Amino acid sequence: MSASAKTFSSSAKTGNIPIDPTGFVKLGSQLPALANTLSQAIDKLSLPLSDTQQRTLLLYLDQLLLWNKAYNLTAITEPKEALIKHVIDCLAIITHLPSGSLLDIGTGAGLPAVIIAICQPERQCTALDSNQKKIRFIKQISSELGLTNMQPIASRIEAHEASYDVVTSRAFASLIDFVEVAQPRLADGGYLCAMKGKSPSDEELQALESAWQIKTIKLNVPQLHDSRHLIELSYKNV
Repeated sequence: MSASAKTFSSSAKTGNIPIDPTGFVKLGSQLPALANTLSQAIDKLSLPLSDTQQRTLLLYLDQLLLWNKAYNLTAITEPKEALIKHVIDCLAIITHLPSGSLLDIGTGAGLPAVIIAICQPERQCTALDSNQKKIRFIKQISSELGLTNMQPIASRIEAHEASYDVVTSRAFASLIDFVEVAQPRLADGGYLCAMKGKSPSDEELQALESAWQIKTIKLNVPQLHDSRHLIELSYKNV
């Protein structure tokens, strides 16, 4: 038995999650504390996630950190910081998302697409990024985690042609740029949902408000003290 395996008992519990170290490589002795942090955050966000879904989120985090060097996935390498700034940050938008098929533009390591797919198995999620290595990682992790509702695609958004009920992004610096590239992929009656730090500037809102109904949602991300907002845009009825 390895040292890491001796650290845990499959019957031990942290929060509501039975701790079983099988399949974990990078989280090691931090697994119980991380599971507790995640469980508390899920409670605060009022998310109805099963123990299996919570474990799947931790396995995703473990694989993200394990394959980080090979695929250049994140600049954050400390497990608790990555849990808060990546996983929990993405969890904070789940209850605010409109229903329907979802496209995540510039998904990187699958944030928020993989997190959404884990939490909402009934939703079809497409993770789009032009970086082939990152899409390979998402394909690999989706297969390992059994995410049958996840479709990773290596492509620029300009070359992608399908339409979706919801289009998300966590990567665009400019809300206006996001709207410009995402709008052609939006189905009738759909929503654009941009994850942002600060709320949009008056200039951005003024440039968009003639055509779009804009809703700015202030997010309270457990354990994260930085500002976070979700900007929801839908076509105005003409």
